[in-house]
Amino acid sequence: MENRLTQEQLGKIVGEVERLSQRRQNELDRKQMEQILRELSLPPELLDEAMIQIQRREALEVQQRQTRNLMIGIVTCLAIAVGGIAFWSQQNQQALARVSVQQDRITLTQDSGGNLTTVSRPAEVVYKVTLKDAPVGKKLNLSCDWIALGDQVLKQNRYQTKEITTPVWNTQCKNTIAASAPAGTWKVRMFLGDRPLSDASFEVK
Repeated sequence: MENRLTQEQLGKIVGEVERLSQRRQNELDRKQMEQILRELSLPPELLDEAMIQIQRREALEVQQRQTRNLMIGIVTCLAIAVGGIAFWSQQNQQALARVSVQQDRITLTQDSGGNLTTVSRPAEVVYKVTLKDAPVGKKLNLSCDWIALGDQVLKQNRYQTKEITTPVWNTQCKNTIAASAPAGTWKVRMFLGDRPLSDASFEVK
């Protein structure tokens, strides 16, 4: 079967043949190299060892170039990863900084809908807080300090919210005030991480 070539294929073949021919002309055969070494008063018997050394150096250069490119790639990936983590962390911190309290009130477990200022012992007190600008899709780490007798923290609540689905989010913390608990002014303070969000005071009788 006769092989037919297009003009484009023929042009490529001609160019490749010319390149190979030029390369062959530039290459020296072994006898020519030995002759050159004799003319330079150099021992021809060292030709093989010299060629091996050259091949080793060329292989080493290729390996070093590959290693350098690999290191550049690794450093670039690390820089991108660090930059991404820093950007994500900054975005997360900004989202948390926007969280504030829209409304808060003291009530009992059986919520009447009001805001209590006085509680009679024993009682289960609930601190209900409505957050605004809550980060949708995130969970918040909240805590409450129940303070009495001046600045003494008598109880702490630490919890994580469910995944937030709306920017306005209701949350709460509870404290059972026993009959033996101290009377007087109590305060409850809510924190987002280490940042105070809100507080409320009430009297215990």
